[in-house]
Amino acid sequence: MKKILVATNNKGKFNEISELLNRLDIQALSAFEYNLSEPQETSPTFAGNALIKAQFYGKMTNQIALSDDSGLCVDDLDGIPGVHSARFAYNNGQKDFNWAFKKIFDELARKKIFSDNKPSAHFICNLCLFNPKNDFAINFEGRVDGHLTYPPRGVNGFGYDPIFIKNNFSQTFGEISADQKHSISHRFLAFLQLENWLKKNYSFFD
Repeated sequence: MKKILVATNNKGKFNEISELLNRLDIQALSAFEYNLSEPQETSPTFAGNALIKAQFYGKMTNQIALSDDSGLCVDDLDGIPGVHSARFAYNNGQKDFNWAFKKIFDELARKKIFSDNKPSAHFICNLCLFNPKNDFAINFEGRVDGHLTYPPRGVNGFGYDPIFIKNNFSQTFGEISADQKHSISHRFLAFLQLENWLKKNYSFFD
């Protein structure tokens, strides 16, 4: 069985990506056992940060690595938190997404935009596949459009899922099942591109 190291310390992302890789009969290797601190994400783009992480984990472990850089972009707030989505949720050194949700809606309220106005937002996921043997890297990006709701709803998923509703849906990503999310999410759309590429370039593993 082919193997890919999932280049993240985020357990939610690891679980989603490992289930998607399983569709291709590819074993997902966990980065947790290597006890590596994630590299600084210094790029202004999702693709750039995904490349930084894939190269770091790939070179440190000498494994083919697949990284994910994703985030929520609030259109009515000029795209924030965007590439800073994870950092935006830190409160006194701890991730606190309920605090992040409130910050977003406080900012929207200053613009007289409230939950009932269905503020426009989208999720972006950029996947980067990296082979340390030849320094080859390739990126794939998926996007899902929708709107925000507050207070948060649902306990499924992770991150900003409980405040995001995909276009033509009534439930948040925190309310729908994992199987349903896996079939419509930004991560799934990026993964479909990766899947199609791997089917045509299986020699990548050689």
